[in-house]
Amino acid sequence: MSSPIDLDGRRGLVIGIANEHSIAFGCAQAFVDAGARLALTWLNDKAEPHVRPLGEALGADLMLACDVSVPGQLEAVFEQVARTWGRLDFVLHSIAFAPRDDLHAPLIDSSAEGFALAMDVSCHSFIRAARLALPLMSDGGALMTVSYYGAEHVVDHYNLMGPVKAALEASVRSLAVELAPRRVHVHALSAGPVNTRAASGIAHFDELIDSVRARTPGHQLTDLPAIGRIAAFLASDAGAPLTGSVTFADNGFHITA
Repeated sequence: MSSPIDLDGRRGLVIGIANEHSIAFGCAQAFVDAGARLALTWLNDKAEPHVRPLGEALGADLMLACDVSVPGQLEAVFEQVARTWGRLDFVLHSIAFAPRDDLHAPLIDSSAEGFALAMDVSCHSFIRAARLALPLMSDGGALMTVSYYGAEHVVDHYNLMGPVKAALEASVRSLAVELAPRRVHVHALSAGPVNTRAASGIAHFDELIDSVRARTPGHQLTDLPAIGRIAAFLASDAGAPLTGSVTFADNGFHITA
């Protein structure tokens, strides 16, 4: 099916595909459908067998390991992108992590070490990616990261990831202002809950899904293709006027009381 969004000739980096159920993969598929060429990353050797076939199916130009908690790995990805393409038009950052014990504990019981690690991987890595991408975006570009409703509202069992995602959305706003003179627009894509590997780490996630479905207008959850189409729009010139905003891909759940 042809895409209504035109990314023909664009080059994009997708950080954080874990498997075919990843939000990052749904976005990558939409980028390719719109005509983009991709570089993509997986976490480590354990993840590679799940991601490499997806990258091959997408015709990705580059497929690389990237654990942002390992010094130098994120930088190595951008160095390879620079050598291969010499430029970059958009980046999708779709990674988040918190130690299991801290994720499952009430916020008040989270450890300093766990909170700092969650903030570094889930938030500061986006800022680092923006800094590394900027020299490759001489003609402007788009930076996107994936957030969640729990950044704005308290969600049962989301715990320390709520403040971390709130920091991520605040970073999007600040980066949007700082990078506007360079014609780089910055977006947070707040996706409704979908059954991803990351989501499986949240306690009582099945109950959360049922609750969201019940409160969503039309009682219809979002899905990966729908999220991907919004990401492709944000990566395009048409999405540029929305810079600094949080775009909800949740079928209207966020507007309900």
